[in-house]
Amino acid sequence: MLLRDVSNLQVNPLTASNRFQPKRGEPLPFFHFIMRLSRYIKIYPYAEKPGHFLLYSTRQSSVALLNEDTLKAAQEGTLSPASRETLHRLGFLIPHGHDERREMLALFDRADHGRPFNAVLVLNLDCNLDCTYCFEGGMKGNRYMTRETADLFIDFAEKNYLAEGKSVELDFYGGEPLLSVDLIRYVSGRLKPLVENRGGEYTFNLVTNGTLLTGELARELAPLGLRRAKVTIDGPQEIHDAFRPFVSGAGSFDAIVRNVKAVCDVIGIQFTGNYTRENYQEFPRLLDHILAEGITPDKLAMVMFAPVTGTMAEYGLPEYREGCDSTEEPWLIEASLFLRQEILKRGFYTPKMRPSSCMVEFSDNIIVGFDGTIYKCPAFIGRKEFAVGDLHTGIRDYHDSHKMDLWKNDECLDCAYLPICFGGCRFLKLLRDGAIDGVDCRKDYLDAALESYILQDLKLRTTAEKP
Repeated sequence: MLLRDVSNLQVNPLTASNRFQPKRGEPLPFFHFIMRLSRYIKIYPYAEKPGHFLLYSTRQSSVALLNEDTLKAAQEGTLSPASRETLHRLGFLIPHGHDERREMLALFDRADHGRPFNAVLVLNLDCNLDCTYCFEGGMKGNRYMTRETADLFIDFAEKNYLAEGKSVELDFYGGEPLLSVDLIRYVSGRLKPLVENRGGEYTFNLVTNGTLLTGELARELAPLGLRRAKVTIDGPQEIHDAFRPFVSGAGSFDAIVRNVKAVCDVIGIQFTGNYTRENYQEFPRLLDHILAEGITPDKLAMVMFAPVTGTMAEYGLPEYREGCDSTEEPWLIEASLFLRQEILKRGFYTPKMRPSSCMVEFSDNIIVGFDGTIYKCPAFIGRKEFAVGDLHTGIRDYHDSHKMDLWKNDECLDCAYLPICFGGCRFLKLLRDGAIDGVDCRKDYLDAALESYILQDLKLRTTAEKP
C-alpha cells in the first residue's frame, strides 16, 4: 500500500471561484466547484508523526497523510485548486453536489457492464481426502457431473453469454475437481474455440486440495486455459495431516508441497489454509517450511489464511472465503492480524482491504451444481430453497430469496465501510440466524481491525501489488 504524504498541500484563504475565472463558453473544471470530504473515508491519528492524520478511502483503497491544518482546510473547503485536485483523485474529496449514495445504489449496474461470464462448475462431491471439517458435510459422496450435464452447460453459456461476445472464466470445483479431469478437458476443449471465435478469451481456475495437481498435468492443462489454482494447506505438517489426511489415513502434506513446487512456475498458485483458535499461532512454521523448500514469494500469487467456519445441516461454506469469514468472535481479530503480519513479514502477497462484494450481486456470476442446478453462491449448494434455476429452464428471479436490496438502506448507505462490506455475507447471516433477514454488519469488526490492517500494509507491504 502506497502512502501519499500530502501534508504540505496548499491552503487557499480565498474561494475557488475568486481564484479562477473561465473564459466565456468554457466548461468549469471540477476543481472550480466547492469540494467536501467523501462519506466513504476513515481518519486516524498517525502516532509516528504527531499532529498528522491518516486518511483511508474505502472506495479506492488509497491512503494519504495530512497535517492538522491541511485536514482542517479540507474539511472547511479552503484548499487550493491543485490541492483539491490531488485529494479528489485519491478519493477523499468530492464535488459538493455529488450524490455518493445514488452512485453506490447504481454501482453494480455499472460494474456488470463488460464483465466476463464467470461460472463455478461443481464437477463432483467426491474427494480423495477425509478432512475432519468437510465443507460439503452430508452431501459428500459419489456424485459426479455427467457429460450430458456438461453439454447442457456449454449450450446454456453459448445461448446466454457467448452470443454477446463475452469472455469466459470458469472455476472448476468439487469435492476434488481433478477427480473429473477428463470432464475439465472436455468442457475446455469445447468452450475455448467457441469463445475465441467470437473474440473473447477462455480461461479457467481450479479449487483443489493439490494432491493430484502434478507438474505434468498443469503443463497439459495450461494450453487449454488453466491460469490459477487455489490450494489448501492447513498449517505445518503435523497439523495439516491431522486435519486433511488421505482417505487411507496417510498424510497429504508432502504430496501437496511437492506438487506446488512443481507447478508454481507454470500457473499462478493461491495458497490458502484454514486455522482454528487452538492452532493459528503455528501457521508461521508453515510459511518458513515452504520458504525452505524454495517456494518463495515470487512463486505464489497469493497467501491467505482463514478460520474454519462451522457447517450447518447439510451444507457448509466452501473454500470461497474472501469477505465471508465470521467476525463474531473477538479472537478472530487477533488471529487474522497476527497471520497477516507473518505473511507480509516474509514478503508474500496477501490481499489488502479493498472494495469488495458478494458474488450474488453480479448477474453474470453463477454456480452450477453437478446435477445442473444453478445457484448464486457456493455456500448454498444443496439447499434447494436457494437454487435460482437449472440448465434446462434457465435462471428465475432471485431478488427476494437472496435479499438483493439488503444493503440499500439509510444506515448502510451512510456508513463509511459500505464499499468494503455491501451488507456482508448472506451465508453467515443464515448460519447465525437461520434466515437472510438483514445485513451481516461488519462495523464492530472494522472499527477494531481496519486501522491495524492499514498500518500493517504501510509498514510491511514491500512487494508490488498483484492482480
